[in-house]
Amino acid sequence: MSGKVSGKSKSGKAAGGGVDGKAQSRSSKAGLQFPVGRIHRLLKKGNYAQRVGAGAPVYLAAVLEYLAAEILELAGNAARDNKKHRIVPRHLQLAIRNDEELGKLLGSVVISQGGVVPHVGVHPCPPSSVLTLPSDRSFAPAIQHRKEAPKSNELASSPYLSHPM
Repeated sequence: MSGKVSGKSKSGKAAGGGVDGKAQSRSSKAGLQFPVGRIHRLLKKGNYAQRVGAGAPVYLAAVLEYLAAEILELAGNAARDNKKHRIVPRHLQLAIRNDEELGKLLGSVVISQGGVVPHVGVHPCPPSSVLTLPSDRSFAPAIQHRKEAPKSNELASSPYLSHPM
């Protein structure tokens, strides 16, 4: 009577490799949520190469899971900043475009219903159009255009300021 009677290997572990002899997926063996088996099948069907190694789908699943977790983390922060409990495409757009590396990776991607990222310019008006009031309280030429910004002592001596600077 040779062979395995108890269903256990020589090391004492179950023959199936999993807990209580049950089959264990490659995703759970790698500690991933993304499907390693499906990614392996898609790599083989996609004609990317003649052969696909055993570690390639595990690595690709890990990279995809990391990217998804990173985007969801940033989108969740954007939703929380907007006092929302649900992530919508707008939050994904804000998360991706405000992150330098994700923005570079997904720069050519259009997110439907994402809107645009608000951007306020550094100088809303050019410095040549700085407006000053005359110091003699005459309102005939009420606004004078200056080529340079007024000096701080000119502003401090202006009678139009309610408190000194």
